Amino acid sequence: MKAKRQEPTLKVALPYTAARANAALPLVRRIVADLVGYYRQWEDAVRQVDLTSHDNLIENSEAVRWQRETQRLAAEIDGCVRELAELGVEVRGIDVGLVDFPGTLDGRDVYFCWMLGESAVTHWHECDAGFSSRQPLPLDALARLG
Repeated sequence: MKAKRQEPTLKVALPYTAARANAALPLVRRIVADLVGYYRQWEDAVRQVDLTSHDNLIENSEAVRWQRETQRLAAEIDGCVRELAELGVEVRGIDVGLVDFPGTLDGRDVYFCWMLGESAVTHWHECDAGFSSRQPLPLDALARLG
């Protein structure tokens, strides 16, 4: 798919602040874009395995080829997830590119959340909540991003 990225040189100071999450976003965005792309290819390859596998007793070369491709793509997906984990970023939705940055906001632990296609990290949610409970960052936190 994409050319291999060099090892991350971003020095991560955890927990994230909204500003640090946004500073990490250029690298995170590239990794997440690759992750979503590999996942979509993997889904297609799984469908091809189903279509080319005539029955469980007979292996045909086309089915074997697609099985190898699903394994290759699964390894690429795993590599992207590991890269994000090394940055302290938690994957929440591979299919849509949803990630959380564990951080602090006003002295409490939260997740700053971002999804592929969004221009910046502008939302957060409590640690025991999810995407459906996300809220816009307070104006003072947004002002610190500029």
